[in-house]
Amino acid sequence: MQTPQALLQICGLPRLEARMLLEHVLQKPRAWLLAHDTDEIGPHLVAQFLSLCAERRQGRPMAQLIGYREFMSYRFIVSPDVLIPRPETELLVEAGLLALAPLSAAPAILDLGTGSGAVAISLSLLRPDAFVVATDLSVSALSIAQQNAQALGAHIQWWQGSWYEALPPEGRFDLIVSNPPYIAKGDPHLTSGDLRFEPVDALTDGADGLSAIRLIIAGAAMHLKPGGQLWLEHGYDQAEAVQDLFRGYSFAGVSSLQDLAGIARVTGG
Repeated sequence: MQTPQALLQICGLPRLEARMLLEHVLQKPRAWLLAHDTDEIGPHLVAQFLSLCAERRQGRPMAQLIGYREFMSYRFIVSPDVLIPRPETELLVEAGLLALAPLSAAPAILDLGTGSGAVAISLSLLRPDAFVVATDLSVSALSIAQQNAQALGAHIQWWQGSWYEALPPEGRFDLIVSNPPYIAKGDPHLTSGDLRFEPVDALTDGADGLSAIRLIIAGAAMHLKPGGQLWLEHGYDQAEAVQDLFRGYSFAGVSSLQDLAGIARVTGG
C-alpha cells in the first residue's frame, strides 16, 4: 500500500519539492495531505508521482513539472516553450510601472518577446487603464501567453513575429519593455541548471548576448511617443554596455536598477 507519507519518503527529493509534486498529482492542498497521510493512493497516481520525482532528480525545473510559476503574486502557466518567470524580471515590471506613474490615463505599452506573457499581463493587471501590446516570434509561446491572459483576466493585443517586425506600421507607445535573449553563445550557464530545459532561442542570441538588445534600442525611437521610455532586462555583467548602447542612440536619463542581490539587471532611458 502506498500512502502520501510513504510516497514522500521514497520520492528521493527534498521534502518540500516532493510535497509540491504530490499536491500537484493529487490536486489536493497540504492540509489534505496532513489529514490523509495514511490513505491509500491509487496505482495510476503513484506511477505519475514517481515519474515526476524521477524527472526532477534529472534536473527538470519544478515549474515545468507542476505547470506554473508565481510571478508578481500571479500564477502563470509555463511549459518548455517559454522561459520560466524569475524574480529578477519583476524588477522590469516595477520599472515599467514607475515610468508610467506620471501618465494619468490610458498609457500604451509594448512588450517585445513576451514568452509566457508574465511582464505584459502583470503590467496590464497592475495598470488596468493601459493599452497593452505583446509580441513573440514563437507561436507556441504566444499560445501559452494567451492562456495566461485569459486565466488572469488581462486584455492584451497579441502580434506574432520578430521584435518590431511583428507590429503594424501605425502606433506609438509610452513604454516599451523587453526581456530579450542576452546570454552569449557558449556561456556555460546554458548547459547547467534549469536553463538546460528552457527554449534556447529565448536565452541566447547565438552571438555576444547584446545583438537583440542593440536591435531593440536601435528601433525604439520609431515606436515611442515623445518622452516615452524603454526598459530592458539584461545579464548580470552587461549594465555598462547596455547603458552605452542607450546613450549611443541618444536616449536621455539612462539608468540601471539593481535586483535584491544588488546586481544591475534592468536598464532604461
